[in-house]
Amino acid sequence: MTRADAAPGGNKVLLSPARRIKNLLMGGLILLATLLVVAPLILIFAYLLREGVGALNADFFTKTPAPEGETGGGLLNAITGSLTMLGMASVIGVVVGVAGGIFLAEYPRHPLMPTIRMLSDVLAGIPAIVMGLVAYGLIVLTFGFSGLAGALALGFLMIPIVVRTTEEVLKLVPHTVREAGMALGLPQWLVILKIVLPAAAGGIVTGVMLALARVAGEAAPLLFTAFGNPNVNLNPLEPMSALPLEIYRGATSAYDENQRMAKAGALLLISLIFVTSLLARRFSRR
Repeated sequence: MTRADAAPGGNKVLLSPARRIKNLLMGGLILLATLLVVAPLILIFAYLLREGVGALNADFFTKTPAPEGETGGGLLNAITGSLTMLGMASVIGVVVGVAGGIFLAEYPRHPLMPTIRMLSDVLAGIPAIVMGLVAYGLIVLTFGFSGLAGALALGFLMIPIVVRTTEEVLKLVPHTVREAGMALGLPQWLVILKIVLPAAAGGIVTGVMLALARVAGEAAPLLFTAFGNPNVNLNPLEPMSALPLEIYRGATSAYDENQRMAKAGALLLISLIFVTSLLARRFSRR
């Protein structure tokens, strides 16, 4: 006995009972695997929601941390520091990353292409803490701890993600589009700037937002570069706080109030990353 099931395109296919059982079994295994992947995120979010949502009040967004052992205060210094450093890191990551992606996608026969690709692959495999040590050696040992050093480390982490995304998105633009521009007498650089990049803008923006979400939660490179600051600081040449730094310090503190603020900061950070990922998906569908 067989049963007709819908197939792609609306056609009906006849499946034997054994085939239907195999389909149900494999579908159940895939659903179970999906739940195992999603379960840790749900459990972490539920835990932070239960433990940290009570600290997300007006003081959390408008005040700096209270002294050790005292209640109250907020993470205004960390919020402004994270936004400032991510903004500067975006400038570094977007400019260098998009330029590298254009080079790899549009000039595949250039003699430097294998070298650039190898450097991009190596950069993608460097751990975040090592990137922090590099920024420490290049900037901190000479100029001291600063938000600029932290932004440089985060920018270096963004570059390989933006490069890879830009390259893949540009390859999706049909070559006929480029040939049409060339047929009009436009030079290659102008075809890339005026025709190819606008056609791939949605995908490039998606890559940038995913890269931002990736580096927003990094604490290790900031420990060696930005160092942290209990006060609100917008000067990039001085030590600057960030949400991952305050979460790390609060979570390792012996005071319950500091741990509560760390959980609230983690909840805020995960929510921002979640919103950024949703925006990236929205751009990718355009």
